[in-house]
Amino acid sequence: MLGPALVAAIAYVDPGNVATNLTAGATSGYLLVWVVVAASLVAILVQFQAAKLGLATGRSLPRLCRERFPRWGNRLLWLQAEVVVLATDLAEFVGAAIGMHLLFGLPPTLSAVVTAVVSLLLLELRRRGRTRRFELMSAAALVLIGTGIGYDLLVVGHQSAGGLAAGLVPRLDGAESLVLAMGIVGATVMPHAVYLHSALVQDRGPAAAVARAQPTLVRRALRLDCVVGPGVATIVNVSMIALGAGLGAATAGGWTGDLFAAHEHLATQVGGAAALAFAIALLSSGISSSGVGTLAGDVVLRGFLARRVPVHLRRLVTMTPAVLALVLGAPLTGLLILSQVVISLGVPVALFLLVLFCRDRSLMGPLVNAPLTTHVAAAAGTVVAVLGLSLPIVLLL
Repeated sequence: MLGPALVAAIAYVDPGNVATNLTAGATSGYLLVWVVVAASLVAILVQFQAAKLGLATGRSLPRLCRERFPRWGNRLLWLQAEVVVLATDLAEFVGAAIGMHLLFGLPPTLSAVVTAVVSLLLLELRRRGRTRRFELMSAAALVLIGTGIGYDLLVVGHQSAGGLAAGLVPRLDGAESLVLAMGIVGATVMPHAVYLHSALVQDRGPAAAVARAQPTLVRRALRLDCVVGPGVATIVNVSMIALGAGLGAATAGGWTGDLFAAHEHLATQVGGAAALAFAIALLSSGISSSGVGTLAGDVVLRGFLARRVPVHLRRLVTMTPAVLALVLGAPLTGLLILSQVVISLGVPVALFLLVLFCRDRSLMGPLVNAPLTTHVAAAAGTVVAVLGLSLPIVLLL
């Protein structure tokens, strides 16, 4: 039963995370470390519930919505889920394109096409029934990303243990920090990972009847899986903020989060190895998360609408906005952060759907949520919803 959470965890270290966390560190130091930690704890809780839901019912979260909600409500849920998937794909393609440009000098459009091809090849492993290999490659990508960021963190230096500890105290500092906080939430508690995880466990876990017969064993295995995968991603994300803060200090405030400039500063001020590690981590992040994003898009469409679109066609459609942004020369780092803010608006929807279904004993059986779990998840969804609704007001003031 171990493995699906590692695939879902790739969504927590995608290029949107890299851009948002590095920018947060460069502009605010360790101010938003608490947001990463809090969002990661919520993510672990959310993935645990999604996994339980898939095992207890034998159905994905989107499919349950189709079966239990009226047609119009299900269509609205599908539309917001598709917006989330599109925003996710945008971040993944842009990040991979930047990584390929930094490593090989490829033009943006060609980089997007290469990313699409590589992500489809990864998905072929799962489509052909080689699920374990797909999970192992996801785990390897997670380690590679963490190793690259960790190496840069060590060689850049300029770290403050006291500053990191102070960053665990919840606080914000104006509209910019609120936007970054929302971006971090969107980059960490990924709605498409929730939809995907509820489907992935059905391929690897026991049948629903067996899961209900051994609920203690199932809970223990799922808890371990959901702590290890997202837990490693949490360490990587905190390291990204620390790296951003260190690089910002090393450049005396001259660098404010741009990924191209980060690579340049690493090359000139630290060394070629640091720049290479950064580019490899970014490329690994983009390619691995794009495969996961495509898989999540298939789960969303098949679950909400009971339709399947050839994965090649779907990838062609979802990559179009990213290719246009790359061709038109849009500010890529800002685009990555904006995509995470859009994704954060879909977080409360996924959370409330999970709470609704996982508290239903007739649906979940012995895997039903404890009352405390339901209350904590509902409170987390409410906080994210309030932050999301307040964001446009703050930006207009």
